[in-house]
Amino acid sequence: MISYVKGTLTAIEEDRIVVETGGIGYGIRVPLSLLEELPALGTEITVHTCFQVREDSMTLYGFLHPQDREMFRQLIGVNGIGPKGALGILSVMRPDDLRMAVVSGDAKAISKAPGIGPKTAQRLILDLKDKVDLDEVIAGFSETGTAAGSGSVREISGLAAAAKEAAEALTALGYTAAEASRAVKQVEVTEGMNAEDVLKASLKFLTFL
Repeated sequence: MISYVKGTLTAIEEDRIVVETGGIGYGIRVPLSLLEELPALGTEITVHTCFQVREDSMTLYGFLHPQDREMFRQLIGVNGIGPKGALGILSVMRPDDLRMAVVSGDAKAISKAPGIGPKTAQRLILDLKDKVDLDEVIAGFSETGTAAGSGSVREISGLAAAAKEAAEALTALGYTAAEASRAVKQVEVTEGMNAEDVLKASLKFLTFL
């Protein structure tokens, strides 16, 4: 199994990149949402991969972060969703936005992916809801600076819980999971803020969209 490929980014195509290492160029299928995060051509890059073998093909799927690869693996474990469908979902939704859609039950946002209907989206939510836990939400917020600082795990958990509750409230108000997730991430959540405080600050950001 190929867990990752580290080398020089030599090509960026419509849904595929080529990474050269050891004189070999590896063609790696990637979600469209990843393309805007890629460095310039000629830059060294590490791509975390999932190797899929079929009767008529062998395909590498790649992601910039291990947790995003894990989300891909969880998606292809859902009945009715194969690698192509999983890549389609992650092309229209960033992994953090998908996690928020799962925990908030936003089937409408997920069904915008090509080939994913409302029933499949609901099945995906049911299958993954218990697998997308608070730790993943904390990781998503921490990486973007929302739970900034060097507080204790309990403090960070409390901040992430407030942010998560605010995002769920935004989806209840009619915003998509992606809009809610991005709005909440714009808020610098500090100690002492509750979900209502985060919600108000997020709404201010959304008024400018």
